[in-house]
Amino acid sequence: MKDVRTDGQPKRVFIRTYGCQMNVYDSDRMADVLRPLGYALAEAPDQADLVVLNTCHIREHASEKVYSELGRLRDLKTERRAEGRDYTIAVAGCVAQAEGEEILRRQPAVDIVVGPQAYHRLPELLAQVARKSAAAGPGKLMPGAGVLDTEFPPESKFDHLPSPQGIRAGSAFLSIQEGCDKFCTFCVVPYTRGMEYSRPVSAVLAEARQLVAAGALELTVLGQNVNAYHGEGPDGSTWSLSRLVRAIGEIPGLARLRYTTSHPRDMDDDLIAAHGDVPQLMPYLHLPVQSGSNRILDAMNRGHDRDLYLRIVERLRNARDDLALSSDFIVGFPGESDADFDETMRLIQQVGFASAYAFRYSRRPGTPGAALTDQVPENVKVARLAALQALVGQQARAFNESKAGSTVPVLFAEPGRKAGQIMGKTPWLQSVYAQGDPRLFGRIVDVRLIEGYANSLLGEIVTGDYEVAA
Repeated sequence: MKDVRTDGQPKRVFIRTYGCQMNVYDSDRMADVLRPLGYALAEAPDQADLVVLNTCHIREHASEKVYSELGRLRDLKTERRAEGRDYTIAVAGCVAQAEGEEILRRQPAVDIVVGPQAYHRLPELLAQVARKSAAAGPGKLMPGAGVLDTEFPPESKFDHLPSPQGIRAGSAFLSIQEGCDKFCTFCVVPYTRGMEYSRPVSAVLAEARQLVAAGALELTVLGQNVNAYHGEGPDGSTWSLSRLVRAIGEIPGLARLRYTTSHPRDMDDDLIAAHGDVPQLMPYLHLPVQSGSNRILDAMNRGHDRDLYLRIVERLRNARDDLALSSDFIVGFPGESDADFDETMRLIQQVGFASAYAFRYSRRPGTPGAALTDQVPENVKVARLAALQALVGQQARAFNESKAGSTVPVLFAEPGRKAGQIMGKTPWLQSVYAQGDPRLFGRIVDVRLIEGYANSLLGEIVTGDYEVAA
């Protein structure tokens, strides 16, 4: 039975997503789970009957940002309950997994806390909340009565999710792998997402075909450690990511394929070769290294050294000479000296990145790194981060400027910053702004790149080469 409000209107859900692309995928799937219950999407929390905060626990102060948002939602809930109307608050994702009972204790207005492996049970959890609310009576708050589900169930959540509906202007995410067995000393993923799990090949290919049939021209294959994929094939054999990529690339109608996030330890020969063999595989790869110092890489328990990373980069560029790379860097890891940081800067200069994400090290409770005593002073972290960001910023601008004058296919997705502008992505995941018709959203169009900037390019749609359907 579908949920409706007392005024007969359908209920609405607002989902706020924090963090990574995996969380974006999960938020889309939560919307899919709630859709059969009659929940339409709301554009803001004050328009919703159910609010879900899909949280991320990777960065420092992530939890406090969630609690701050929960304080605002509590006030909205109090107003609604004073009117005799329901207002349900749910916390999902990695903060929910890490701090489950603590969330309910600190913020009694929360009704549901659900981990990233259990959100397929949202309908059941909502039913439990409804029964408790009915027992309390109209307009009553029930502090401490929230429901908690942060178990790692023996069955996969993917076995219980409906068909995906999350197509955004020709692009879609496809989750194939979750969890991580690497146990980097700075990372909470093994504790919040669990150990590595790979979806069966048949399930992945079926979802990929559904997404393409629904209009996806581009698929981004997701996993916390995506190139550690080891799914069971139709014949019972174990498939690697490279074999899966080749199979997905054969789906008729698919123009673009990407995967993220990778670990250098799992870049095998066949996956590297796929970058030259599979035309749908875009010439852009996010390959986190975190540090250029072997001493710090060892302390991080990364399982690879500087030379291995550089050899992988060389082999990737031999497989596809127009490949662009991005990476992740952590500055100020415990014990990082000036010499260690200099090694990171030299690696960046040697590789040349199209983009990069850089962060100051922050203690994550429960990780081995949190117990290390040789912490780097905060002012040193700030200075190092600024220097690193300046260097990768120079490289990003140079990469964008190098594309000026060329004509490339762009998948347009959303409005631009200025009136009449639309924005899309090149094969190298660069943002391109051009004057164009919004009806081009979800289309791949040739664009002449005019000028490159720090974070984007200006382009001109090649006239006469496309038609916009009415």
